[in-house]
Parts: sequence; C-alpha cells; structure tokens
Amino acid sequence: MLYKLAHILRDKMRWLWDFIEMMNSVLFSWKYGKKVKDFVFSYIPEGYKLLPIKDISTEKLVEFFDRQPEDAFTYFKPHGFDDKSIKRLQRNKAFLAYVLMDKSNEQITGYCFNRSFFHGTGFRGRMVDVSYRNKGLGTAMNKILNDLGFGIGLRLYESVSKDNVASYKSAISASQIKILKEMPNNEILLEILP
Repeated sequence: MLYKLAHILRDKMRWLWDFIEMMNSVLFSWKYGKKVKDFVFSYIPEGYKLLPIKDISTEKLVEFFDRQPEDAFTYFKPHGFDDKSIKRLQRNKAFLAYVLMDKSNEQITGYCFNRSFFHGTGFRGRMVDVSYRNKGLGTAMNKILNDLGFGIGLRLYESVSKDNVASYKSAISASQIKILKEMPNNEILLEILP
C-alpha cells in the first residue's frame, strides 16, 4: 500500500511529493549522514570507478540518460531525467546514487541508487549503459547497493517486472530475495535479504 501511495503522490501531487522528499532528506541526513560519509565500499568491479552523482556534472548525467534507447525506460521510471530533476536528486541526501565509470574512457557505464528513507528502508534501482550491457554490471551495481544499504543499516527492497528478464536475473543473482507481493503488470516487490 505504501508503494502505491508513493507512486500516486509522485505522479499526481508533485508539490506534496517534493515536500516529503525534502523532509526525508533532512531526517535521513540527521540519522544516517555520518554512516554514509564514513562508508567504504568493499566491491567495485575492476576497470571501473564509482562516484556519487553529486560529483558528476548534471549535463553528463542527462547525456547518459539521453543516449539510452527508449526501451531502457519501459521499466525504469524512478524520477525525471531532465536537468532540473537531476539537480534535485544531487541535493537529496537520502537519494544515495552513484555512477560506474569506465576508467579507460571516463564514460558513465551504469547508474544505481538506493532511494532511502529516514525510517530505515531503501529501494534500489539501476540502469546499465546500452553499450555496456551483458558484462555483469547490473549484478555488480546490485552488490554495491547491497553493500551500502546493509552497511549503514537499511532494509532493502526493489520492484522488478518479470518481463524485464535482465533486471530480474540481476536482482536474484546478486542477492538473496524474498518475494513480498505480486503486483499488476507482472511486477513483483522483492525484499533484498542480507
């Protein structure tokens, strides 16, 4: 029910969603800020570096989303992909988002996040650049998100469509999961287990 309510607020009552996100950012930072700041990742794939989105130019992030094919957004709509939306996310201390960057060419190869809440939960999501698919980066980013989420004390969740085969396989290969709920449009809500 909370999942459904969040989508209604985000899609139909944007002003209220923005206010809730601002308050959540403040409360999350107060409760988890030091843990996030002091956190050291134990796993980053060889040949890549991991950077928080606040350290990446907004233009470079928008360009990353713009170069993805339309079908990449069939199941991936966690936020807007325009300049204004990205800047808002870069300021949000509860939106723990990172990019994987190829060290050889400084290109963003993947984007991942835990949309976190001050009450101790996080919803993870990720997108792999079209030219870097089938290299295990989705699974790697899930491991990174698990590392961070569990490392700071969050319970992690993810919604995934069974029709999105690559994302579904990535979710289950990087984590132990518990299916919490079957939802419309062949989506399932997963709890990611430590």
